[in-house]
Amino acid sequence: MNKIEDIASLEAIYGTPGEASVIKVAPHMTPLYRKWIMASRFCVLTTVGPEGTDGSPRGDDGAVVVEMDPQTLLMPDWRGNNRIDSLRNIVRDGRVSLMFMVPGSANVVRVNGRAVLTADADMLARFDRDGKQPRCVIVITIDEVYSQCARAIMRSRLWAGEDHSADLPSVGDILAEAKAGFDAAAYDIQWPQRADKTMW
Repeated sequence: MNKIEDIASLEAIYGTPGEASVIKVAPHMTPLYRKWIMASRFCVLTTVGPEGTDGSPRGDDGAVVVEMDPQTLLMPDWRGNNRIDSLRNIVRDGRVSLMFMVPGSANVVRVNGRAVLTADADMLARFDRDGKQPRCVIVITIDEVYSQCARAIMRSRLWAGEDHSADLPSVGDILAEAKAGFDAAAYDIQWPQRADKTMW
């Protein structure tokens, strides 16, 4: 395999980016980027740390982030699997990227910036849901925000309404593959009710 090992060789293959690729980048939230991001209930949070990178899906039943000011986004850390890979990375290396999606839209909006964590009582209270609060909030300082080319979602037909899940292994199956004797059927049967009770 002939590896591409320097930027000049890479740029020789791809050429100069088009005007739209350059002018779309903003250093903070703008009115139209704000409208787009506030419509997003799902994003992928990417972090980096000493062990490598981590990509974590983040979702909510409303906007997945809240704008504190045009330079700052707040993301509550709702319940998950307690691995806290992304949070560990943020504590050690604050660089983050977020990829926001909206069902039905072929466009994606991306944010690159830096993050810190807080468990301040006032900050947690902003996200209170009937007495339930996140354990911490991710505070993201925006370095740049921009839209992403729609081709990937168009090629994948992500929002075409197709269901390809019938032949996929369940999470119980995957756990049983990892640990001999694990009761996959019981896990899969119990999971929906457990998730519903521990959503927040």
